[in-house]
Amino acid sequence: MSNHRTVRASYLVFGQPKIEQAEIEEVLACLRSAWLGTGPKAAEFERRVAAYKGVPYAVGLNSCTAGLHLACVVLGLQPGDEVITTPMTFCATVNAIVHAGAVPVLADVDPRTMNIDPAEVRRRITPRTRALLPVHFAGRPCDMDALMAIAREHGLKVIEDCAHAIETEHRGRKAGTIGDLGVLSFYSTKNIVTGEGGMVLTRDEGLARRVKRAGLHGMSADAWKRFTDDGYKHYDVEEIGFKYNMMDLQAAIGMHQITRVEAYWRRRQEIWQRYLREFADLPLELPAPWSAHERHALHLFTVLVDPARCGASRDDMLMRLHQRNIGTGVHYRSIPNMTVYRQRFGWRPEDFPHSQRIGDQTLSLPISAKLSDDDVSDVIAAVRDAIGR
Repeated sequence: MSNHRTVRASYLVFGQPKIEQAEIEEVLACLRSAWLGTGPKAAEFERRVAAYKGVPYAVGLNSCTAGLHLACVVLGLQPGDEVITTPMTFCATVNAIVHAGAVPVLADVDPRTMNIDPAEVRRRITPRTRALLPVHFAGRPCDMDALMAIAREHGLKVIEDCAHAIETEHRGRKAGTIGDLGVLSFYSTKNIVTGEGGMVLTRDEGLARRVKRAGLHGMSADAWKRFTDDGYKHYDVEEIGFKYNMMDLQAAIGMHQITRVEAYWRRRQEIWQRYLREFADLPLELPAPWSAHERHALHLFTVLVDPARCGASRDDMLMRLHQRNIGTGVHYRSIPNMTVYRQRFGWRPEDFPHSQRIGDQTLSLPISAKLSDDDVSDVIAAVRDAIGR
């Protein structure tokens, strides 16, 4: 199909966030105040996210990766402890386990939901298993009832990777509030953005305090709390911590983004439904529907490109859309395909067949509140054109 036509004059960048005037003004106010580091705006953003998620504690950090690492640390994982997670995730999920000194163990996904399969989790439990780290892939909730039952049965901790899942709910409970700790991402492509950034959610005051302290060098008080009406107070260092705190400069964006989280979700829902209608006759595997007791965050609209059905591979489709000025993503290549994990853990892609097939065929189409109706029309036209329909 070398005689492709370009449907757009300009390139549609995948995952562009919608940045509005309120955040621009808040960032300028932050710059004018000369307080750029962790301070009152970070605290306000934490309050707003905690209120949205319905938890008493939310701790802002510089990334979701930092949050996942600290979650493993504060839950007391020790060298040799095993943490079961999914092969259908970004490398950060696995890296966080490794950085905490624990051992990642993979359990394959359900081919329909693309989330970790509780039956596979059961198969992977050993006497060394200490925690589960499910990922709410693309914003679809994992089967938390089944996973929490397994956790109770075996005395395991549960960390929810909610990088895709700020709006996600399972049976009326918000993702990130069901396990011991939940971790959000505010990376530039996410539903709510701060550029880089993350947040740990918990109902446990002790865990929240540990995350806060470990995320700022192990210090007993933030820099901005050291000056009070009573004068200067020296900080103590109570543990060997990390430099993971969120800046006010980041929170200045997020504190306004969170106020529009539902409006942005509704816009993505419109785009999602339009894609489902427009692609219904194509030989693509579209995202599976979800049940009435679930809420999907609609973060990624992933289609599976089966070469036998489509007459083209995923990579062919990716390039054809690129040539038509449509940016796409791949979420994700299966973790055992990555060199370092094969070398270090001996994982083989064929041992996780569902994850392997999805990783070979998955393609994420643009779905962002920033997209105009014309942008969505361009994506639809380009996909139909690229597949020869």
